[in-house]
Amino acid sequence: MNRIIELRRKHKIKQKELAACLNWHQARLSNYEHGRREPSLADSRAIVSALNELGVPCTLDEVFPPSEKKQAA
Repeated sequence: MNRIIELRRKHKIKQKELAACLNWHQARLSNYEHGRREPSLADSRAIVSALNELGVPCTLDEVFPPSEKKQAA
């Protein structure tokens, strides 16, 4: 699970705007936001970087919180 939608909406950033900042198709970002696909580490970092550029102060762990199962492993 990720918090892309939550952070994007909180800061009034449209999905289209974030996708454009990433130079991605909007459908790709939508798939990540809705959990239909899982972004690679590089894509996760790019999303965080783009959010930062658009004025959202966040870190990788804030956007993609580690799950409890992964931490225990």
